[in-house]
Amino acid sequence: MSEPEQKVAQDMITVGKISGIYGVLGWCKVFSHTEPRDNILKYSPWYLRKGNEWQAVELLEGRQQGKGILAHLQGCDDRDAAAALMGTEVAIKSEQRASLAADEYYWSDLIGCQVETIDGVELGHIENMMETGANDVIVVAGERERLIPFVQGNVVVEVDIAAKRVRVDWDPEF
Repeated sequence: MSEPEQKVAQDMITVGKISGIYGVLGWCKVFSHTEPRDNILKYSPWYLRKGNEWQAVELLEGRQQGKGILAHLQGCDDRDAAAALMGTEVAIKSEQRASLAADEYYWSDLIGCQVETIDGVELGHIENMMETGANDVIVVAGERERLIPFVQGNVVVEVDIAAKRVRVDWDPEF
């Protein structure tokens, strides 16, 4: 599994949010949804949501500081400009994402996939993903909500992104 992110538009994926200001030179504190957190700094431009519009902004500099991320964005040159960005979603276009190995998936690609057992019993669709520390968990919405560990080979036996289908070795009564 790679980089938790959330689809926000056809080709835009939320990777973080501007959560604060840092200093007087326009630096922003950023809450990153990427894993590891500093992966957000590998992307440029960032797309910031202004109302219903996305605006491309170049990432000039960035660094990890403690558990947080600091970023200096083009056109954000003072504390007031940084303060105006607080709460703004940070997104990238899907084509900016790195290529993955065959057994790796972006969370946004799994959201909406139909989930069925190895015996063909439909369980619903993946509504969300959660990190638990031990392994990721898919939240399946169907006739009831199910939390299924995303353990490839053991529980998740097949992922077909093109067909939007995930097959699991899971008891439908559980």
